Amino acid sequence: MKIKRLTCVVACLCGLTIALAQTPALIPLPASIEKGQGSFCFKAKTKVWVDAYPGDSVQMVWNRFASDLKASTGIKCGMAKAGKADIRLEVDGQMGPEAYSLDITTRRVHIRAAKPAGFFYALQTLKQLLPSRAVMARVKDEIVKAWTLPATIITYQPRFGWRGFMLDEGRHFFGKEEIKKLLDVMAAYKLNRFHWHLTEDQGWRLEIKKYPRLTEVGAWRESKVLGWGDTKPDGLHYGGFYTHEDAREIVAYARERFIEIVPEVDIPGHSQAAVASYPEFLSCDPQNHHEVWLWQGVSGDVINVSNPRAVAFAKDVVDELIDIFPFGYIHLGGDECPTNKWEANADCQKQLAEIGSTNYRDLQINFYRQLQDHIAQKPKAEQRKLIFWNEVLHGNTAPLGKDITIMAWVGADAAAKDAAERGLYTILTPQIPYYINRRQSDLPTEPRSQGYGTETVEAVYNYAPMNGIAENLQAKYMGVQANFWTEWVEDASTVQYLMFPRLAAVAEAGWTPQSLRHYPDFLQRLQAEPAYYDWRGVNYGKHVFPQK
Repeated sequence: MKIKRLTCVVACLCGLTIALAQTPALIPLPASIEKGQGSFCFKAKTKVWVDAYPGDSVQMVWNRFASDLKASTGIKCGMAKAGKADIRLEVDGQMGPEAYSLDITTRRVHIRAAKPAGFFYALQTLKQLLPSRAVMARVKDEIVKAWTLPATIITYQPRFGWRGFMLDEGRHFFGKEEIKKLLDVMAAYKLNRFHWHLTEDQGWRLEIKKYPRLTEVGAWRESKVLGWGDTKPDGLHYGGFYTHEDAREIVAYARERFIEIVPEVDIPGHSQAAVASYPEFLSCDPQNHHEVWLWQGVSGDVINVSNPRAVAFAKDVVDELIDIFPFGYIHLGGDECPTNKWEANADCQKQLAEIGSTNYRDLQINFYRQLQDHIAQKPKAEQRKLIFWNEVLHGNTAPLGKDITIMAWVGADAAAKDAAERGLYTILTPQIPYYINRRQSDLPTEPRSQGYGTETVEAVYNYAPMNGIAENLQAKYMGVQANFWTEWVEDASTVQYLMFPRLAAVAEAGWTPQSLRHYPDFLQRLQAEPAYYDWRGVNYGKHVFPQK
């Protein structure tokens, strides 16, 4: 044991010069970092004290960290009294729900937070501070002989409560193991919302037990590639979907990482897969042929919102979403919904007159109001708030009240401000530059995707959310989110290549005060990330990293 401790001391002294010369490579950047002198060295048997908390949930957070630490380093952590502990986790009810402080000296580590989420984020920071990112991936790094933490005082308080990432699986399906891998990286970056886009014209990806044809028919199409321009459908039978059991497994996985899942069922537009499954009551023209779409773009085959059976269908889908996803929000889409089919349908024309409008977009608002009223009648634990894309602002949103959230993507800054001025909550998810499926370089070696290659890491990082917004409106801005659409992206490796490291830039916008955000500093800290991506086994864009 004396030899081990001597090795640890030597390693700490050797690393002192480096530790003092650099800001820790933390992403997101904390609100406050004070560097100390020396390092804390983990002992082979490290003693820990965890404050009491209802349900032992802070203890469970620590146990998961200790399991990761042991798996990667062999270090065993045992419980001890507060006065004898090397690491202390103390509940401080005066802090925010996700905030924490981390005080590392040569003798001990002291973590304070108010809620389990704060402790979870503190332990993610500890992983980043260790000499190898292998612990973040729960794998062994045989090279590291002494596991240390630089003496540091860190205070973290997220700027925004909503820090999200959206993945479109309506167009291409990746499976639950790939989703778990993405959730792991989201957790490392302290993101807390996974927006799961589950339905599209090109596919319905979630089992709805009351409507089995949604996955028997709607989850499959006769082409993996989606047609666009010179690219034609390939004729392959392609698809996939998640059962209730699959979705619940992913929900549980996300909850352990303090990530809420926001399911999106995009209705009444972007719904051709649903219409093809049940054309007899979802279609405006059921006498015609309907199939799951093989093309990109916007289909005009939308749900007939004037048909009572279509409204009942939507209510039933919402009921199953509530049963599977025990979180506060459901996203119902609302974007790019053509009204041509409604304008040609006698029942839709009649309903528009009945609600006293000449704007066919108000049929969509009326459809949503019926779903909102349905949810409001449920027990409190089953009630959900609704999120929509900002096209919904083109109708009369008054019937939906003020308690809806607008996700601003097209003309995002103006749309978000419009929503806030109407008294609605809003989330910034600007198409430029937060659509991180778009090409990040104009090099010919880049995978095919949308855009011109101008959505670089720097461009993503330099977007300033809520810039110039009056103080009286800022409370309506819930946060930021990166989106990934998969029209052109058919495999998980390409998803990863395009989203990493750009997702790190969005994560920092969600946590770090704008006054502390500077791209050169971020770029320097970012250089530690390839080691993490490699350990985790995810692909990533190499543009901002020196080539080996």
